[in-house]
Amino acid sequence: MTMDENGRDILCDDMGSSERIPIYQKMALTIREAAEYSNIGINKIDAMLKQPGCPFVLYIGTRKLVKRKEFEKYISEKTAI
Repeated sequence: MTMDENGRDILCDDMGSSERIPIYQKMALTIREAAEYSNIGINKIDAMLKQPGCPFVLYIGTRKLVKRKEFEKYISEKTAI
């Protein structure tokens, strides 16, 4: 993987051209992507992921990711966070 001018990861195919996958097509998001996608702060999302039984946390080793579809469902069912 390589990074763009903003330090974001971009994917390169075998031909060397770069293409970024839109957030709405990803299965799992970083905390930063989830914050950008939902307009919820990074610290708030991190606190939500730490709650026992959080339905949208995905651990990859010690790294926490956000399951996008479950996150969307959780947000759509809430009136306050």
